[in-house]
Amino acid sequence: MVALSVRKGRRAGGDRDVEADLDELYTTPPSAFVPRRETLAAAARTAGRAEDARRIHAARRPTLAAWAANLLLRSQPEESRQFLELGRALREAYRDLDAAGLKDLSAQRRRVVAALSQQAAQLARDAGQRLSEPVQQDVEATLRAVLADPDAADQWSGGRLATALTPPSDFQPGTAPAAEKAGKRSHPPAPQPAARASKKDELAERRRARQERLQRAREAAEAAKQHLREERARQADVDAELQQARERAEQAHQRMAALEKEMQQAREECGQAENAQQEAEQRSRSAADALARAERKVRESAQHVRRLTGGTT
Repeated sequence: MVALSVRKGRRAGGDRDVEADLDELYTTPPSAFVPRRETLAAAARTAGRAEDARRIHAARRPTLAAWAANLLLRSQPEESRQFLELGRALREAYRDLDAAGLKDLSAQRRRVVAALSQQAAQLARDAGQRLSEPVQQDVEATLRAVLADPDAADQWSGGRLATALTPPSDFQPGTAPAAEKAGKRSHPPAPQPAARASKKDELAERRRARQERLQRAREAAEAAKQHLREERARQADVDAELQQARERAEQAHQRMAALEKEMQQAREECGQAENAQQEAEQRSRSAADALARAERKVRESAQHVRRLTGGTT
């Protein structure tokens, strides 16, 4: 059973674990790696964890491809575990499969690596980092190395790659152990009947074991593909929800823009009404003044008439 490295985030007593700090660092985008490393190291020093601070400060910033591979491992633990299991099964199968079986496994290996590398690229985009074509190729090379090389699988399963991994050159169809090839060239003497029977039994057992390994490898590859299909379906659902949310947001923006336009028109109409009100109030005051003057003039005229007539009317 291949297992991912899983670490707890806290020590006994509530202190943060240096392993959790390092795991966080290696899933931090490379552009933010150094500032985050210095922040975590300073926090460890402040807490009196000098050795933890030294380890954190010594952490190497990962390349973009290594970071994407780390992100894939941490973000998709179940799919990554199946991928590691597939690598173990493939390495067993490649030791003694025939050409047809190797061709079948190679095709499955290419499909799984391509699918996972695309998933890593999507995770990187979601984190704000777009992978260039050379970087994408480095991610694929790293995944091929994980399938072919147990040491590379161990490195990746730790989730702290600093550089991309290189697949070994001897993970190829038709590869046979040196001793076996030498034996084919040396043409040993023909075995005796009893030895031939034993040899047949041995070959039958090897074929049976080979078929079992091939079946396990195929099952692991199918499980990985099935999990990938499920993840893609979930991603499609999330993308659909995101699109609906974007459409609702766009409709809300349009309604808000329409309301703002109506509000602007209402403000203009309100301003015009206020201006008209002020003008009407001014005319009303002018009319009141004119009325008061007219009334005063009438009173003065009446008084003048009374004086002229000796106070009688």
